[in-house]
Amino acid sequence: MAWPLSWKLHNNGVLEPGAVVGPDERLTWGKTVGLGAQHVVAMFGATFVFPLLMGLNPQLAVMMSGIATLLFLFITNNKVPSYLGSSASFVGVATAIYAQGGNPSQLTGALFVVGVALFIIGLIIHFMGSGVVHRVLPPVVTGAVVMLIGFNLAPVVAGVYWPQDQWTAFIVMLVVVALSVGLRGFLGRIAIFLSLIFGYALSALEDRVLGPLARTASDGTITHAYRIDWANVRAAHWFGLPPTTDLGTWKFGAPGNIVGFHTPSFSFGFALIALPVVIALIAENTGHVKAVAEMTGHNLDPMMGRAIAGDGAGSIIATFVGAGPTTTYAENIGVMASTRVYSTAAYVVAALVAILFGLSPKFGAVISATPGGVLGGITVVLYGMIGLLGAKIWKENHVDFGNPVNLVPVAAGVIIGIGNVSLKFTSNFTLSGIALGTLAVVILWHLARAIAPAHLSDAAGGSGLVIDAPGMYVDEDNPEDEASSYR
Repeated sequence: MAWPLSWKLHNNGVLEPGAVVGPDERLTWGKTVGLGAQHVVAMFGATFVFPLLMGLNPQLAVMMSGIATLLFLFITNNKVPSYLGSSASFVGVATAIYAQGGNPSQLTGALFVVGVALFIIGLIIHFMGSGVVHRVLPPVVTGAVVMLIGFNLAPVVAGVYWPQDQWTAFIVMLVVVALSVGLRGFLGRIAIFLSLIFGYALSALEDRVLGPLARTASDGTITHAYRIDWANVRAAHWFGLPPTTDLGTWKFGAPGNIVGFHTPSFSFGFALIALPVVIALIAENTGHVKAVAEMTGHNLDPMMGRAIAGDGAGSIIATFVGAGPTTTYAENIGVMASTRVYSTAAYVVAALVAILFGLSPKFGAVISATPGGVLGGITVVLYGMIGLLGAKIWKENHVDFGNPVNLVPVAAGVIIGIGNVSLKFTSNFTLSGIALGTLAVVILWHLARAIAPAHLSDAAGGSGLVIDAPGMYVDEDNPEDEASSYR
């Protein structure tokens, strides 16, 4: 599994109209650096927004995304061009763990277990083929799990972010919708990033014009605070490693939290909450590899297991030092589609640039100071879109909900997941929300199929998962002009 440290120069560095630059080729280094910079911008918004929503350090997340990308390229033998960044799939896990009294160390411990599971599944797929996974997790099950992960987050918007500054949240929500739908091409793909910048600027203006916000605590105490607090920004150095975290002062949803390097701690109960996300990650990685294969004209099915294992390995390394897990990015597929340059050299450049960004504590502090109202406006759209990706999987795979084998188990599991229904086993062990909903969908669907009449059981099958790059909308009249894409 040697990783070539050099790439063939494509056509003496000249890219002719309609030409395609393969993964093992490159343009001149000057052009390659420019392409790498485009990939950094494409992944940038999501890579720091999602850790912020998870109570983790965006500076550390960006740094580890670069390291994980280099590892992914090595494991896939430089044949699958991809950037690995933070995934929205884990935001619900973070919320559920914090709601049960967990802290970032316990969160990253649970997500470390997810990385190990994903790595093992990747190995299984590599040696046994993807059929074994698709038989256990058919599209009806995969779509349901993705849906309940997204919609389970609704209380976070309503109870944590939106109340901090409801009118700013409402305005930012309108901007997210307008930019996501109205912008085209590259700007459309970074609509969340642009909305965050707008919200940040709007909050600064409101602080100057309207003054501080009044906040009422649970005990009725009223305090006043500005929307933007840059005390940590002023104290942060321009260059250096992310900070080491004092978890004793950390509180989920509190403004200005900066969670840096820390070692994970492990809890069986929290690991069970996190493990269902593996299903969503398999769907994301499968969709990414299929999309790249279609664009490049290469059969990448033999790389499917390696890609999933590579994502798992990247997540293991990232969570071990206190960052969030990683996943392959649809945003960067858009860059490749528009340029027709699939060179992995550009991704090496992007990874190195991300690592350099991760060496600025000042950058991390600025992102961590994002006002809660701005996050409320972003998450109210983003969380809903995560849930609707489950419906997208059902639609693309023609799941028949007229069949009770599909309808009844999924109905139960989705409501359990969204409603945070719990099942207490012992005084110290309770399953609820995402974990219980996922188990209900998987177990009940297979049980229903086993006991159903043959004509219903056979019609409920369909083990071949078909999924586009997750969250990517493609203009049918101009397929190279992708609109916004979300993880």
